[in-house]
Amino acid sequence: MLHMKYREVIIEQLKKQPYFTKQAVFQLGKGYLIKDSTLNSYISRSIAHKDIIQLKRGVYVTMDFYTKNKTDSSYLFYIANILRGPSYVSSWTALQYYNLATEIINTITSVTEKVTRDYENKIGTFSYHSINKNLFSDFSLVKGTFEFFIASPSKALFDLLYFKTNQLRGVTFDKIGPLIESLRVDIEEMEESEREKFYSLVKKHIVYGK
Repeated sequence: MLHMKYREVIIEQLKKQPYFTKQAVFQLGKGYLIKDSTLNSYISRSIAHKDIIQLKRGVYVTMDFYTKNKTDSSYLFYIANILRGPSYVSSWTALQYYNLATEIINTITSVTEKVTRDYENKIGTFSYHSINKNLFSDFSLVKGTFEFFIASPSKALFDLLYFKTNQLRGVTFDKIGPLIESLRVDIEEMEESEREKFYSLVKKHIVYGK
């Protein structure tokens, strides 16, 4: 009973956290003189009881916090930044955020300097594409309850084409329009300055990036 009580006390203290790590649980446990091995069993039991959700190895969120915030897309984007960093939300996900994509996208796609990786957990699928350091750019921080880094509209579209065409290999500039059309991206809805930035990025990469 005592162990059960401690487990509940620790979960209660984590309920306001948008995510927490195993190290944070160990730190809390020290205050109650609980061994790390016992805390590991608390974590396993809490996952089994659906009191907490494992986002990736060693990173969790309480079911209580997730349930209260699951309809807020900014929370998912915030978690996307956390699971693999540095990274920024891009491609289809960012285009949908800007209302430029006509397809419904469920996977949250991000760009990172680290190796390509996917994480699938109870709150969603998070996909990360690796990009060269010189192209890890044109993103900004959106502030709010949950802050997250997201690509500009021009960079989101560039990233989408970049990965769809295997880094624009063999793509000529005249093929860009039909490519965008086939992907059903509403580029006409993009601000003119962003469209110009997009075409400038493409031209630069097609000319110099080979």
